[in-house]
Amino acid sequence: MKHTNSFADYTADELKGILLLAEKIKKDQAAWSHVLDGKKLYTLFEKTSNRTYLSFVIGMEELGGKAYNQKWSDSNFTIGDLMSEVKYVCRNVDCIMGRFKKAETTLGFMKNATVPVINGCDNTFHPTQALADMLTLYEKTGRFDAKVLYIGAKNNTYNSLSEIVSKLGGTLYGLTPFSQVMAIGDTFYDDLKQTGHYVELPTDISKDELKKVVADVDCVYTDTWVDMEFFTNPGYAEKKDSIINMMMPYQIDAELMAETDTLVFHDMPIHPGFEITQDIMEQHLETILDEAENRRHAEKGLLVYLLTGTLG
Repeated sequence: MKHTNSFADYTADELKGILLLAEKIKKDQAAWSHVLDGKKLYTLFEKTSNRTYLSFVIGMEELGGKAYNQKWSDSNFTIGDLMSEVKYVCRNVDCIMGRFKKAETTLGFMKNATVPVINGCDNTFHPTQALADMLTLYEKTGRFDAKVLYIGAKNNTYNSLSEIVSKLGGTLYGLTPFSQVMAIGDTFYDDLKQTGHYVELPTDISKDELKKVVADVDCVYTDTWVDMEFFTNPGYAEKKDSIINMMMPYQIDAELMAETDTLVFHDMPIHPGFEITQDIMEQHLETILDEAENRRHAEKGLLVYLLTGTLG
């Protein structure tokens, strides 16, 4: 039995196999419409998400299985013992996807579960987003060893993207003026640097030097500067304004992307006028929507692998 949290637990061949399987399923969905007949997926949401909800529910149904969804606030996890509740859920389903606020909850599920658990996003990792990102890069470039420039906060998306890009032989360039990461290992980023496939750019990099990096990579990736839970929270307004003022010089805009055919990725939801300008968002929206749709296809490849033990 295998869980999905950090890609440290996966080999490069496993990850390539999952992505190639996802591509195969995407191209011929009818041929895979019964592969998970009778299988049941339980999804539990402490954090909200359009993409995670729709991609897992529809994806599971497209494979012949069923998904059973619950909000954390409606569950007995709010009042009961986590270990016993997890073990009860496992008596009813074949796989669990949890989208939690804290990595401790994710790890608690994985420690006690008797079925595979998928981290649907917590404050440390976001593996299914990274799988979708890599599937999209592979579709657009024909290679797994892509070069990616990430501009934004060090966060869960950044961690998983850095892991998968470096593990598959590409290069991740990170321009991350601040961090939102919690519960990460002390040596996580140093270990990535040791691979030779992970580079942290200086935050005082000049615009001209940054434009050279943009022209050299396959993809510029950005993400919201402010966690979704806090974006409209009035109690967070002062900190939000501080982050925005600090990050505006790193906005993805027409000047940065001028005279390049470099792809632009965003894991959504998008906040035009902040991490990306409206015009650049609209110019690259089809690619961003491809990336978002690929959540479903990448997750289907992962589900088939976890629940059948094969890569097709």
